[in-house]
Amino acid sequence: METTSRVDTDGAPGTVTAEEVPAARRRTVDGYLEAPFPWYGLDDAFTGARWLMQVGTAADGTVQHGSTGHGDEPSVKTDGSAAEKERFAAVITVAASPVRRTGDGTGVLDATTVSSAAWLAGSGLLAYTWPAQMDHTLRDDWLDQQTETAFALADDLASAPWTTLSLPVDGVPVEFHYRESEFGWVLAGSAHEGVHIGAYGRGMSAYGLGFSVIKDIESYA
Repeated sequence: METTSRVDTDGAPGTVTAEEVPAARRRTVDGYLEAPFPWYGLDDAFTGARWLMQVGTAADGTVQHGSTGHGDEPSVKTDGSAAEKERFAAVITVAASPVRRTGDGTGVLDATTVSSAAWLAGSGLLAYTWPAQMDHTLRDDWLDQQTETAFALADDLASAPWTTLSLPVDGVPVEFHYRESEFGWVLAGSAHEGVHIGAYGRGMSAYGLGFSVIKDIESYA
């Protein structure tokens, strides 16, 4: 899925490679309002803090996916004690679409599937995580390796370490692909509004979650 993630820093556009970025660089609500699909977040059973993370766009500027945060705003896991205290879940909404040409006709955009949502969720979790004993200078190499692993795992959701988990989406049970790791959990499935849902988190059990369309995305800003 060839997309570019965009965030605003002091009002200026920028480009990042990871699905998620620190809170200081979160995108404003503008990109979310441009999306031609509905956004999903945790349902009303969750009563904690909610906030915007970022959107990803295709080469022609069309919004393809984005994420919303719930709970504690995650920090990079530099030590085990910090990670253990965090309780958060990020929900990623991915527009479902077939293989198609770009708007300018110069290339082809890959189809988006549940695997796309799974990979975005896996790489998003890794963006905030690295082993406590690892030097900062080695993090980029480690992140590249782990992101490739996340991509490979997302390509085969029917096999271990993935299992299945039924969770409500707009009140209707939906089967999700789910896995856990030392860094947190990741899940992915399809909603009923032409989108796929991915999610990841730490310190907050995935088993009690539910998802629903966000009626007012500006309430997350």
